[in-house]
Amino acid sequence: MADHVARILEDRLRIRGTGLAEKLQNGGRRVPAKLRSAAARLVHFAEMAQTPRLVPQIDPAALAEAYDTCLAHLGGIGQKDRRRAALSRFGTSVLISVAAAVAVFVAVLVWRGFL
Repeated sequence: MADHVARILEDRLRIRGTGLAEKLQNGGRRVPAKLRSAAARLVHFAEMAQTPRLVPQIDPAALAEAYDTCLAHLGGIGQKDRRRAALSRFGTSVLISVAAAVAVFVAVLVWRGFL
């Protein structure tokens, strides 16, 4: 389950790393707090599963809840939404740059006495 969530993090949010724990560290602000805490629980359960004596201590309900929380959040992030957000950010930056250039041009014209 942790590997599946790690693959989805890499595919959807472009977060690099070798495992889920490293991807959570590298994710920074791109990973919301609710998703980060659920994924941290998955990492903890995965570490517990490495030791055979700790496997009976894993709570299946908590494991399923953490996994479902991760999938519910990451399932809503699609390629179309990412492209739309990137295009919106690009358009906004271009618009601000053009507005600043026009403002500087008008200020120079006023300063020189042409307007």
